[in-house]
Amino acid sequence: MTAPREPGAQLRHGRVSLALSFFIQGAVFALLVTRIPAIQDRYGISDGLLPVFLAAVPVLAGVGSVVTEQLVKRVRPGRVLRAVQPVVCLALAAVGSVGSMAQAALALAAFGLAVGALDASMNMLGVSLQRAYGRSIMLGFHAAYSLGGIVGASLAWAGAHWKLSLALLYGPVVAVLVPLALLVDRGREPQGGSEEGTAGTVVPLAMRLLLPLCLVMAFAYIGDSTVSNWSAKYLQDVLGSSEQLATVPYNVYMVTTLLGRAVGDLGVRRFGAVAVVRAGAVVAAGGFAVVAAAPGAWAGMAGFTLLGFGLSVLVPQTFAAAGRYAFERHGPQAADMAVARLNIFNYVGFLIGSPLVGALGDAWSYRGAMLVPMALVLVTLVYARSFGAPAARYGDGHERPRTADVG
Repeated sequence: MTAPREPGAQLRHGRVSLALSFFIQGAVFALLVTRIPAIQDRYGISDGLLPVFLAAVPVLAGVGSVVTEQLVKRVRPGRVLRAVQPVVCLALAAVGSVGSMAQAALALAAFGLAVGALDASMNMLGVSLQRAYGRSIMLGFHAAYSLGGIVGASLAWAGAHWKLSLALLYGPVVAVLVPLALLVDRGREPQGGSEEGTAGTVVPLAMRLLLPLCLVMAFAYIGDSTVSNWSAKYLQDVLGSSEQLATVPYNVYMVTTLLGRAVGDLGVRRFGAVAVVRAGAVVAAGGFAVVAAAPGAWAGMAGFTLLGFGLSVLVPQTFAAAGRYAFERHGPQAADMAVARLNIFNYVGFLIGSPLVGALGDAWSYRGAMLVPMALVLVTLVYARSFGAPAARYGDGHERPRTADVG
């Protein structure tokens, strides 16, 4: 058995550069979603029309991911990322500075299309970098995204606290992030990673074989969107907390997600991806159970804390498993296509989760509604074996059996 090579300077540079891209994306997305009430007020978007605006972003992001699947047949994912990350940042600035509702809708549409391409290309590169490293590093990229989200949400809080206009909040941030994105865009593409494609050379990838991973991705995002959209209302209306305390669970969730991802790669290297995914699903389901049964606000907070630790590992490992599966059968271009297709189910889960819990809460009870994402997350246990794989060829051309230290 050939020992894994130590990563060279180019790989290390690529890893740092891609982590910065994940960080930038996390900050930008948090700045958008945490200021939705201010966007609604600025452009006079009615309560009835707001869900249309909110649903349009993930729908168009799914379209962007589909387009990216076709683009990477001809160009490297790094080129897609280099082109779209500044667009995402500039679209955020436009959302805060245009003069009418119609213009804001166009800016949000551009944001959605570009963010779908960005999410797909970043995860493609993460999968290929992990393959080149020969060990699990995927969770670290998503930890950078979580850290960016915390920074973005904190900046949004500061903007709201000091009553800054959206233009004054977004403008300086984007003025820093766009040059940063351009500065670090070199070195993302790993050696032995995705190659330039040419039409007619890509082996068709059977979607049915990716279906278990697609379901896991959708269920994980149903759980995530439940926390982001309903944690504050649940704590205040169901568990009787104060309005101020009701803002805490999502922040706690973001921090525990960051912590879970920061140490998750070590867990994958030590115990293997299958064991880590099973543990994450059980912890997340336990978190939903605690939330549903909580007698008071602090017990509910403990449940949301467990949810952050549990859900944190599922999405990165699902991307890694899909890319590994496709690479081992059809090569690097198929791995990129698999990641793009899987990325669509990110947005499917996001679209389903919030309306599902809201409808069940109104028709039944919000405590009972929390049991539905719990049950869906537990389905991951049925598909956990999909996260393991036989021997695979890595970017250095050597055959190595799949062991617990390979994610």
